[in-house]
Amino acid sequence: MSEPKDSLIEYPSDFPIKVMGVMQDAFAQTIVDVVVQHDPTFHAGKMEMRPSSKGNYLSLTVTVRATSREQLDNLYRALSSHPMVKVVL
Repeated sequence: MSEPKDSLIEYPSDFPIKVMGVMQDAFAQTIVDVVVQHDPTFHAGKMEMRPSSKGNYLSLTVTVRATSREQLDNLYRALSSHPMVKVVL
């Protein structure tokens, strides 16, 4: 294992990521599709959905099985650069 010692995450572990975007029909499924590319064990049952108070935005909390820092970095990049995504936390 060549994990950097400055990492506060132990691998493998379940890791929640919050993804926010404009409310639209395909948003949740699109995010599931992106996440599955980086965590093949992920499924929609591991996702919480919370609409904004006015219903304009949707916040998704996806809990991925993190196996490495590289995997998380790649997933964050894929989500952050997706045109439907406004914020990734």
